[in-house]
Amino acid sequence: MSVVNSESVVTNTRTPVVIIKPILYGNTAKHLGTKRDSDGHTHRWSVYIRSFNNDDLSTYVSKVQFRLHETYPNHARMITQAPFEVEESGWGEFETQITIFFADPNEKPVVFYHHLKLFSTDPDVVAGTKDLVNEHYDELATEF
Repeated sequence: MSVVNSESVVTNTRTPVVIIKPILYGNTAKHLGTKRDSDGHTHRWSVYIRSFNNDDLSTYVSKVQFRLHETYPNHARMITQAPFEVEESGWGEFETQITIFFADPNEKPVVFYHHLKLFSTDPDVVAGTKDLVNEHYDELATEF
């Protein structure tokens, strides 16, 4: 008679699941028509992060920080609820830093850099009849 050892070794064979959330980040700008006498500003603009599929970003994003040019008052703007967007006016283009903080505290913040664009060669944008849109597609990936 033979005895078979029935011990079994349990190994973790769980395959991680990756969740992909497509996003858009960028800016819009509209020419004011003339330079404002009070501050010299020529454009209204907004910088933002949005869901590509119109999903509610606040289910996985807790806040977004937009770092504007240091000449803006309170140039590090923390937006704690959707829409994750800053609206301002100005006269010059500059690089913005966008930091996304996640609802899951185990996820590290993600940083994007975006060139805030105001000027275009499109005649409709120059005339102020159409907004300039300068946006980029990216994906936020989370592993479970």
